[in-house]
Amino acid sequence: MPEEEVLQDAPHRRVVRVGDTVRRPMQPWAPAVHALLRHLESVGFPYSPRVRGIDEQDREVLTYLDGRSGPQSWIEVAGDAGLVASARLLRDFHDAVAGFRPSDELSWFTGRTAPADGELICHGDFGPWNVVWRDGRPVGLLDWDYARPASRLYDVAYALEYFAPFRDDDECMRWMAHPRPPDRRRRLELFAGAYGLTSLTGLVDAVLDVQQDGIDQVRRLADLGRQPQAAWVADGYLGELERKLAWSRDNRHLFE
Repeated sequence: MPEEEVLQDAPHRRVVRVGDTVRRPMQPWAPAVHALLRHLESVGFPYSPRVRGIDEQDREVLTYLDGRSGPQSWIEVAGDAGLVASARLLRDFHDAVAGFRPSDELSWFTGRTAPADGELICHGDFGPWNVVWRDGRPVGLLDWDYARPASRLYDVAYALEYFAPFRDDDECMRWMAHPRPPDRRRRLELFAGAYGLTSLTGLVDAVLDVQQDGIDQVRRLADLGRQPQAAWVADGYLGELERKLAWSRDNRHLFE
């Protein structure tokens, strides 16, 4: 076995790179995610990792996507070009996944199975940290654990929380690489337009709904003993999420 490079070393999830592959612990919803990734490969979607099987330590094996991601991605989306490119990436993914019809036997992290009418399988965690960048353009999309049946609007609203972003000025400049307080309404319009939305009606409410859904999901998974959600709740993270939602509600005028 080639040498392992540790990418993440959380108690619940040790992620390593081995050559041109990434090895991660299997999750209960991994079969569903693997079916999704195999569909994306079959239709030629170039941004998703490819499934390469299960190794002798019962870890999933995915192809490694080389580039800047995680904290390094914030600066890539602070400007208009990265913002627009990210929205188009999300639209490309939705168009690629639209024909995917998962088996009713597959279960996603939400526990739900097949998408309802008008739904598809969303990425579920489309934030800047999960986009891989090279030479100023997105080349990959990481971390599919939270893929789930939902409407396209779910992914758009989830993304807008971080791309607009629905955060105060201090957090935007300290943590999100904005050189000055962002024009949130303009960024929301740019992202929505690049994605292909023809109306902004209800979009701010959709972001608030997704923020509330995130709180509910963390609480539900923590109650089931899932990690990292159980640790988040123990550390008081739910209170932080609730404060962020309260800020969004109090400052929705910045987006409308």
